[in-house]
Amino acid sequence: MHPNEEVIADFYRAFDQKDAETMAAHYSDRASFSDPVFPDLDAEGVRDMWRMLTEADDLRIEASEIKADDSSGSARWDAWYTFTATGNKVHNIIHASFVFEDGKIVQHDDKFDFWRWSRQALGLPGIFLGWTPMVRNKVQTMAGKSLASWRKKKS
Repeated sequence: MHPNEEVIADFYRAFDQKDAETMAAHYSDRASFSDPVFPDLDAEGVRDMWRMLTEADDLRIEASEIKADDSSGSARWDAWYTFTATGNKVHNIIHASFVFEDGKIVQHDDKFDFWRWSRQALGLPGIFLGWTPMVRNKVQTMAGKSLASWRKKKS
């Protein structure tokens, strides 16, 4: 297994074990992260996002299709959890891409079907409006506020 494949596998193993500090250690101090909910995080932002998300009670993670070479990598990961804002159960399927430098993640981009996610997480509003930019923007704003509030409580 390529060393960067080991990084990815260890990252998701730590995620499933709710070990945010191991996850955080895999990021470079210059890292960036993006997904449909958290579109633009720096290294400390992504580390804190994982710290916040690993506090979920019923989170379960499975990674597969892990591939990497000297500079890049990818994986599919599935997440099962309860969306706290609604109490709805979610199974999200995410495709991750990574850029590595010196064995650390410098860029991490997660992609998933936002409408599929919103139908599960938000229920009827997600079914009828989850595909719209308005709902995506509202979810991004709420997620950003949740992360800021979490960071404030932890400081």
